[in-house]
Order: sequence, then C-alpha cells, then structure tokens
Amino acid sequence: MSKVLFVYAKGGPPLGYALSRVAARSAVHLLALSALPPTVAASADRLCASVLRPAESERHDLVSLIVSRAQAVGADAVVTFSEYAVVAVAEACEKLGLAGAGGSCALARDKRMMRRTWQERGISQPRFRPVATERDLHDAAAALRFPLLLKAAWSAGSTAHRILRSADDVPAAWERAREVMAESAQLGYAELHVADAGADFIVEEIVPGTATEWFDQEGWGDYVSVEGVVVNGDFRPVCLSGRMPTVEPFTERAGITPAALPHDAQQRVVALARDAVDALGLQNCGTHTEIKLGAGGQMWVIETAARFGGAMTVPQIEEVFGLDLIGMLTDHLMGRQVSWPAEVRAPQEAHGAAGSLVVLAVDGAGEAWPDQRVWDFPTVRDAVPLSAGSHLSVVAENSLPDGTPVPVYDPAAGANTMAALCLLSATDPETVIRDFRTLVDALPHVLPTAGVTTEVRS
Repeated sequence: MSKVLFVYAKGGPPLGYALSRVAARSAVHLLALSALPPTVAASADRLCASVLRPAESERHDLVSLIVSRAQAVGADAVVTFSEYAVVAVAEACEKLGLAGAGGSCALARDKRMMRRTWQERGISQPRFRPVATERDLHDAAAALRFPLLLKAAWSAGSTAHRILRSADDVPAAWERAREVMAESAQLGYAELHVADAGADFIVEEIVPGTATEWFDQEGWGDYVSVEGVVVNGDFRPVCLSGRMPTVEPFTERAGITPAALPHDAQQRVVALARDAVDALGLQNCGTHTEIKLGAGGQMWVIETAARFGGAMTVPQIEEVFGLDLIGMLTDHLMGRQVSWPAEVRAPQEAHGAAGSLVVLAVDGAGEAWPDQRVWDFPTVRDAVPLSAGSHLSVVAENSLPDGTPVPVYDPAAGANTMAALCLLSATDPETVIRDFRTLVDALPHVLPTAGVTTEVRS
C-alpha cells in the first residue's frame, strides 16, 4: 500500500478534514509539529499508521527531520497544508526526489521575494518596500504614498498588520507589529523553517479597492482569491472565492464559494493570477492567490501561496463543486492520474454556495462590541434567523469551547483573536452574504454576557 508522510502544523484547512481525505488515498504517517487539536487527537490515532510528535530538540533542522522520517516510513509522498511548513516540506521533497512545490517555494512564502519577483515581471501590485528596522520603515514611508500597510514578510492570517496614515505612526506601528509576531510565535503561528523570520517586514501602499463595480450585490469585499493547483509546473485554476469586507486593518471576516463575478471579470482575474503564479516557478502544489479589485477594471496581486487556502476554503470547494482537492493532490503527488478541471469553474456550475465566518468581537461596521460576550454556538444556532434552506454549523477544531469569553478584538493580532469559525451552506452566494450580515449584526446581542452563568447546551 502507498504511504504518505503528512507534516502537520497550525494553519491551513482543519486537520480532521485534511487527514480523512489523505487517509482515503493512502496509509498516513503523521509528523506533528504542532499539538493536535483535542477534537482530532482520537481520530488521528485511528486514521494514521503512526503519529510522531518530535521533541523540540529534534526540530533544529526541520528539513533533515522530515527527510529522515519520510525515509523511515518509506513515504511515496510528503504533504503539508500549513503555510508555516511549506518551505521545509518543499526542500525535503527535493532531497528525497519526490514531487513537491519545488526549489522556488520560498518565493511564495517570503513576501519580500514574492513582490520583487513580480516587480521584475511587471505584474500589477501595490508599490512596496522591504523593511528590517524602524529606520527602514521611516525611509520607506518617505518614499511611498500614505496610507500604508505594514505586514510581516512571513506571516499569515493578517497577523501583525498595521495601517500607517502619517509618518507619526511609524514608531508605534513598528513596535506593535514586532510584539505581535513574538506573541504569534508563542501560539505556534510562525514560520518553522527560517530562523528569525519574525523580524522581516514589508510596507506597501494601500491601493483603492471597490466591490461595487465588480459585484451586483452589496456586502462583498473588494478582493477575491483564485484557488488552484500547479501540476508539473502548469497552473490549473479551479474556482474563485469571494470575501465580505475585512475588519480594520485587513482581517478577514468571511470567505464565500463561489465568488459571484460575471464571466468576463472572472476570466480577467484568472489571467492575472496565472501571471503571478507562473512567475514564481512552482512545480506541484496547491495555490491560493489574492487579488484586489479596483475601479475601472484595475487589479493588483496582493499575495499567493504554495498551498491551498486556509480555514474552510477547501471544504467549501468540495461542497459546491464536488472536487476533493486534497485527495486529488495526494493522488497526483503519488504519481496517479488525476482529472483536473480543464478550466476555472464558473459560479453557474456550483451546487449551492458555502461560506465560513470568523467570529470576531466587532460589529458590521468594524466597531468593537460594547461589552464582552461568551461564545455559545447553540444560542447562535437557535436565536439567529437564517434564510430558508440555509444550514449553520460550527467548526469545533477552530473554535473555542462553548462558555468561553469571546476575546476582545486586537487589530494587530488579526485572526489570533477569533472566537470561532462557522460554516454556512446556502442556496447561492447572495444568500450566504445576507445570512452572514444577519449573523454579524446579531452576535453581540444574542450571545450571553460575560460574567453571567449560562447553561451550556449541545
């Protein structure tokens, strides 16, 4: 039987979902670089032929650890779906002679190298500067046009984002961004292979986005992501996902599959994504490319990744398009024939729609809740009216237990302050948007107040 080494770290699609798809294709040996979510630990032991949790002392050379473990189990393929492990896995696959993202994978991870590569190719993107010190940030702020966005070069999930509206904002933004990267590392949300990656940043101009010229319905955000895969160096776009407007600075609140863009607009977005992915020279991996939408048809590539979209992006694609991307990529990496979509799937081909909502303690206008509330999914499920045919569930692996206070939203920490992740299935993307707006408006009113004893129901 074929064997796969699954390298797990935080981030990416839920482990339980990904593990079950890989296990359906092959015997799985799990290399756990992060603690397994409690809701998955039991099933991991059942689904996996082995589970190795290496000691901290064994991780100083992550590539060698992955190589030696793959050789020990006789792996035919090595997979990861975490942003924080993709570079190490790609380098290990190169050493093992196995199919992987390839030697240029770091270009899809380090935002500084990514942006320089696109700049050399003339690909549309915001103007930017790499920064490593506060002095660098002052110099960049003098050369670029405000407002600016400071972001960590190796971060994910909108972590350590800070908006600068004038030069006076530089010292505080620099200090807070570095603090958040250190805090994220303590939580396990940090690059695992590159030493001192938390010290690397870029600052970029905030380009003026608009959703109204692209979508017929209100409630959409001004950027989309192209979900796809690279197969032997050939980019295969699968579909587009849309967003609700982000929470300041740029924390994602919700992703929706499919994005309800007209055909011509979708084709232009895909063409730009293709240019961006092709420029990075990837070989065999999932891709997730974010593109900002502007007035008059303008577009800018924000970033891409050598892995599938995180949170519930991949499960949403399976639900509405019937494509098990994780299983398909696993088959491909093991040398099996896979029928990838001939072209990007259109919204009209979707069976319904699906969306994932990140529960943050901010209202629809992005303002903080007036008081602290306690997360309680049964209350939300029972108290918030949704559209006919809609179904709401909670992703337990990515959510706090019922009865836990909802964290106060910290703009710099981004998704680190989320309370829960909810999945909504509906008849169409417009209904997902409408129901999510209803949910966001209702949450600060229906959830129990912190400090008040409540009965936790199932």
